[in-house]
Amino acid sequence: DNWAFLYAQRLALKQELPLRVCFCLVPKFLDATIRHYGFMLRGLQEVAEECAELNIPFHLLLGYAKDVLPAFVVEHGVGGLVTDFCPLRLPRQWVEDVRGQLPEDVPFAQVDAHNIVPCWVASPKQEYSARTIRGKIHAQLPEFLTEFPPIVRHPYAPSCPAEPIAWEACYSSLQVDRTVKEVEWATPGTAAGLAVLQSFIVERLKSFGSHRNDPNKAALSNLSPWFHFGHVSTQRAILEVQKHRGKYKESVDAFVEEAVVRRELAENFCYYNENYDSVQGAYDWAQTTLKLHAKDERPFLYELQELEQGTTHDPLWNAAQLQMVREGKMHGFLRMYWAKKILEWTRSPEEALQFAIYLNDRYELDGRDPNGYVGKLQNGGTGRGCLWSICGIHDQGWAERAIFGKIRYMNYAGCKRKFDVSQFERRYAP
Repeated sequence: DNWAFLYAQRLALKQELPLRVCFCLVPKFLDATIRHYGFMLRGLQEVAEECAELNIPFHLLLGYAKDVLPAFVVEHGVGGLVTDFCPLRLPRQWVEDVRGQLPEDVPFAQVDAHNIVPCWVASPKQEYSARTIRGKIHAQLPEFLTEFPPIVRHPYAPSCPAEPIAWEACYSSLQVDRTVKEVEWATPGTAAGLAVLQSFIVERLKSFGSHRNDPNKAALSNLSPWFHFGHVSTQRAILEVQKHRGKYKESVDAFVEEAVVRRELAENFCYYNENYDSVQGAYDWAQTTLKLHAKDERPFLYELQELEQGTTHDPLWNAAQLQMVREGKMHGFLRMYWAKKILEWTRSPEEALQFAIYLNDRYELDGRDPNGYVGKLQNGGTGRGCLWSICGIHDQGWAERAIFGKIRYMNYAGCKRKFDVSQFERRYAP
C-alpha cells in the first residue's frame, strides 16, 4: 500500500529494468530513542522479507542519504530515483542534499505516499483551519481515495543481489539513548498493524464516535505508531473503516475527519510554515496575546526534569505523563490538557513549547510527526499537538485570562466533568 513504491515499479516495468529498495538508516533523528529505532528496524525487517518474495532487493544503507545514496546510484548504474515525502524540515533537507549530488542524467521524483490527497495538491497555501481545508480535501477524495493496485513479483532481476543484512548488529550499533525502553503492547510491522486495525473495526469502532474523549474507555484506533512509521497506510485504514459506515455512521465520519482532514491539515501547516515548531509559527493574535501575558505570575514553576518524572502537584497530569513514558502513547484528549498545563507551569510560551516537543518526541512512538507539532492527532482521539494546545493554531481566540490570554484554557475541574479522573489516576499512579 505505497504509492511511491507503486510508481517506482511502474517506471521499472516500463523500462524493463530491475528495481531496488533502499533505506538510509541515520544515526540520529531529533529526540528519537531506542524505543523509536527498535520499532522502525523491526518493521523494516518485515519489509525486506516481503521485497525478497517480490524479487526486489532491499538495501539497508548506514548513514545520511547524501553520504551513501549518490555513490550507491553510481555503483549500481541506477537509472532513476523515487522517494517519498515528509513535510518536516530535516527530511526535506535530506531530499535537497541528495538532489544536489545525483548524476545529472538520473531523474529524481518525489511521491507523497502517506497523505491521501498529496500535500501540494490538497492546497497551494497554508490553510487557516479545518473549515478552510475540509472542502478542498473532500472534493478530491473521489480521485485519490481508491483501492491500491498490487505490487507484483518483479520480472527483472538485478545482476547482483542485495547484501544480507545483519539486523541485530545494526540494532546494537545504534548510537541512540537506550534508557527509553521499547514498549510491549505494540508489535512493529505491517502484519501486526493490520491486526490492530481489524481489532479496532471489530471491537472499538462502534464506540469511537461517542467515547473517543474518555481516557478510561477503549475507543481509539491506537494505530498512530504504525501510521507514523509507514507500517500501515492511513489510506488502507480509511478504506477498511469506511466499509462499516452503514452500521456506525457517526464513528466512521469522525474517524475520516481525524485521519484525513485533521491529519492533512497538520501536514499542510508544516509544509507551508517553516516555523511549525516555534511560537513564531503562530497566528498574529496568538503571538500578541501570549506576549502580553508572558510576564504573568505562574501558580507553579517546574523544571524539565520534574515534568519528565511526573512529579507535579497535579495527579492527572502526572498520570498522563507516566502513561506516555511507559506506553509510548498518551490518550489524545489528555495530550491537550498535558500541553496546556506545561504553558501554565513554565517561564514562557517558548519554554513551554520546547519542553512539550522534547517530551513528545522522546517518549511518544508517534512523536517527531506533523501531528505531534500541530495536528489533531491521528491516534483516533481528539487530542491536538503542541502548537494547537499552546499557540492556538487552527483554533480561535477565547475569553481573556491570566497566562493563557486568549488561548483556549483547560483545567482539572473540566476534565472531571468529562470522565472519571480518579480511575485514570489510579491506573497510572507513580
